[in-house]
Amino acid sequence: MKMKRRKSQVKKKARLKRQKVERKAASGHGAAKKAAPKKSAKAAAQPPAPAPPSVPAESLPATTPGGSAPE
Repeated sequence: MKMKRRKSQVKKKARLKRQKVERKAASGHGAAKKAAPKKSAKAAAQPPAPAPPSVPAESLPATTPGGSAPE
């Protein structure tokens, strides 16, 4: 029983490998990629979103390079 399973597994792996090679050959190596969709003029005219406000250094707790609070 074990040998039957092992033989069938070998056949399955060989079949999958062969099908993979056939698919690669059919697609043509190095097929051209699809071009990215072009942005419309309306989308290009809008300015980028403003950056979130940064937190001032005074409001942050003081820490040492080790990450612990100074004594």
